Amino acid sequence: MYQSSKPGGDSPVSIIGAGIAGAWQALLFAQASHAVTLHERSDAGMTESTSHWAGGMLAPWCEAETSEPLITRLGVRSLTLWREQFPQTPFNGSLVVAHARDRADFERFAKLTTGHKRLDARGLSELEPSLEGRFRDGLFYAGEGHVEPRLVLPELHARIAAAGGRIEFNSDADAKDLDGIVIDCRGLAARDTQPELRGVKGEMIIVETSEVELSRPVRLIHPRWPLYVIPRGDGRFMLGATSIEAEDSGVSVRSALELLGAAYAVHPAFAEARIVEFGSGLRPAFPDHLPRIAIDNDRIAVNGLYRHGFLLAPALAELTLGYVARGVIDNEVMQCA
Repeated sequence: MYQSSKPGGDSPVSIIGAGIAGAWQALLFAQASHAVTLHERSDAGMTESTSHWAGGMLAPWCEAETSEPLITRLGVRSLTLWREQFPQTPFNGSLVVAHARDRADFERFAKLTTGHKRLDARGLSELEPSLEGRFRDGLFYAGEGHVEPRLVLPELHARIAAAGGRIEFNSDADAKDLDGIVIDCRGLAARDTQPELRGVKGEMIIVETSEVELSRPVRLIHPRWPLYVIPRGDGRFMLGATSIEAEDSGVSVRSALELLGAAYAVHPAFAEARIVEFGSGLRPAFPDHLPRIAIDNDRIAVNGLYRHGFLLAPALAELTLGYVARGVIDNEVMQCA
């Protein structure tokens, strides 16, 4: 990191996009005593936001299996910010398991990641009694956590307002019409200024059952993509998540079979679960799958969070605030015009 010139520290700050990236930007800037306005083109329900369909996993060490070290670095910092801002966030860890046929992939996952403890069958069943007898061992990432996106996003919005920030829903703001510092967190809608962005579809299913209890996300090793079961409380579980190079909406039959099959492979009781919801969101990604903070004087674009929105948003907001307040540049993330 190095010091650079910075925009006016007392300037008003307008943030476009009230999803997870924009909400964390607004929260930290409002808490730093900036006059913050957060613009969101949809209503307060945020059902059009990618964040609405996210898993909410805070798993920087697990993500190291397929991600660059930058994701882990930023993710670990974000864990601290989640703990500071939302002490109630569940940090019960993550559990990774596999069946015998995927043993080689399981061992590969273990070698490519850190921060885990290997559990035998007894240790695994003590951690998650519902999984007793299901797997011979597992990897436990004790420092990881998860949030429920549809609960934590309204909490973020409330915290922004409590810190003195203003939120304008149904506001399709244009950066050219806004004064002061403008932070663009529109995701895929920002392709008018960042044409290299593309959408990567992530599909999910929510099911409900009283026959399975889990205290933490469980990842099942899969030969094609990571599949996980995330407890959402009240007997509900989110099944995710595919990563498909397509920008259509909805859930395909193939994906539904994969996700439901994965849940059944974790525990047969999921076969009798009630399907509550199917859905999908388009994650904004750059070609390298890495996040980017693009700076052009007092115009800043934060984008490309890909599959890691809830994991990376706090750390990226802290970096943006550091630049505005002190001119600090993180060379791995920031690009200056």
